[in-house]
Amino acid sequence: MRVAIITGAAGGIGAATTKLLLEQGMAVVGVGRDVAKLAALEDQMAAGDRLATIAVDIATDDAPKAIVDFTLERFGSIDVLVNNAGIGSPKPLHETDDDTLDHFLGIMLRAPFRLARDVIVHMKSGSAIVNVTSTFAVIGGRRGGAYSAAKGGLTSLTMHMACEYGPQGIRSNCVAPGVTMTDMVRARFDDPGFQKMNVDTTPYPRLGEVEDIASTIAFLCSPGGEFINGQTIVVDGGWSNCKYLSPRILNS
Repeated sequence: MRVAIITGAAGGIGAATTKLLLEQGMAVVGVGRDVAKLAALEDQMAAGDRLATIAVDIATDDAPKAIVDFTLERFGSIDVLVNNAGIGSPKPLHETDDDTLDHFLGIMLRAPFRLARDVIVHMKSGSAIVNVTSTFAVIGGRRGGAYSAAKGGLTSLTMHMACEYGPQGIRSNCVAPGVTMTDMVRARFDDPGFQKMNVDTTPYPRLGEVEDIASTIAFLCSPGGEFINGQTIVVDGGWSNCKYLSPRILNS
């Protein structure tokens, strides 16, 4: 049985990914900070002894060792790592103080770097690492600031890992979501500017759902994704690479 670690497992994308990897027959270690949310995830999945959770702040120095030791003790091996945990609401460069910069880099670059470093020594041929980045890692975006810096760094780290560890049969890829329909995003739909920036510039008749991101992650972890290495798969309905404007905007 293959074993996966997923950070940010209790959130929208994390929970959807947990579900799909369990459906693939894997055992999953779900990592998060909120004990209650992790307990709810276990209840929701009803996966028995194939799902275990650990409450830990991934930004702390002892987090990687705690996660790896817990996984090996519980399941005996590690085959998949999904670095999914993240935060949002960044500010532009000129408004970002050092504490905010360190906070974003700590969670979305330093933490996945350190966890991958501790995990990869236990991986064998056929293993996979997926780092969840963002469209802001592949194009410029307003108010990106420390968020863009962290996600861009994670993209470069992924390409290094693909080159360094690919010869051992360990694949590393990124999934870069666009705007995805989480509770936070739904709450912003009353903002006309948000709609113009995202809905009216996406050449597809809906925005992304968490299942869209999770299914891409799950594919990269499956035998079907075996020859994909060092890539960023953007899941955004065409938003980042199409100069599209909806008829509503064109005719306004």
